[in-house]
Amino acid sequence: MRHHLRGQDHLLPRFAAALLCAELGLANPSRPRGSFLFIGPTGTGKTELALCFTDYVFGPDHVHRFDLSEYQNQSAVEKLIGASPTDRGLLGRILAAHSCGTLLFDEMEKAHPLLLDLFLQLLDPGRITLATGETMSVSGWYLIFTSNLGSAEVMRMERSSFATIEAAVLRRVTQKLRPEFGPRINEKFVFARLTPEAQREIAELLVTRELARLRGLGHDLAVSSAALEFLVREGYDPQLGARPLRRTVERNLQEAVVRSLFAHGFARGRVEPDGARLTVMSG
Repeated sequence: MRHHLRGQDHLLPRFAAALLCAELGLANPSRPRGSFLFIGPTGTGKTELALCFTDYVFGPDHVHRFDLSEYQNQSAVEKLIGASPTDRGLLGRILAAHSCGTLLFDEMEKAHPLLLDLFLQLLDPGRITLATGETMSVSGWYLIFTSNLGSAEVMRMERSSFATIEAAVLRRVTQKLRPEFGPRINEKFVFARLTPEAQREIAELLVTRELARLRGLGHDLAVSSAALEFLVREGYDPQLGARPLRRTVERNLQEAVVRSLFAHGFARGRVEPDGARLTVMSG
């Protein structure tokens, strides 16, 4: 997890311990395999951690993500569990087709309040009744809920100790979410804002991944230290975390490849900054 996630070392040992308990069969068999609330500013790695551990435990394509900003009206429950005796709903179809994996519920504070009743059933007793009348178990599943609640506190209290920030964020979460939700969650993890150093490490990871992808397409490139600093400078955003950085790395490297293809018919060589853009220096 440390290889894929930067700037969140404070929570990884506790999260790894929770995973070990679940994977060794110590969890209550009538409840989900594990249930976690990831809280913190956008772009700090909440979704990345869910993808990372799921890929390790189950293999690829075992994360089923629900963007709860799309579930803000009263039809949200029907969308998930069905609207008629012949409709299983999106969640029901996933549970019918797969026996295990991770259900990732992003930005849960944006969901319609009726969905929380559904989440309470998923957490305890760990099963859900669909519109078809079928009862589905989630005992083989991890349930991840993410939230940006407390993000303002994280960004505003940058000079405070993380323990103080964490306490403030958890107080905010307790105030906003229904009191019966918190005790049903196995663990709550507060993600820290990304420091410039952490963003630079993330940039290195993103560059490595993008170069490997481009190499698979036949474009053999190396990025100079000056080009890396260019990407870090262009993509750094203290408010939005790593998301703008990812777009910056991909866009600039791909545009450099396009210019080289049109100029030379190939893209091989060292990538260097050239004013306000990157250029492939061949030869």
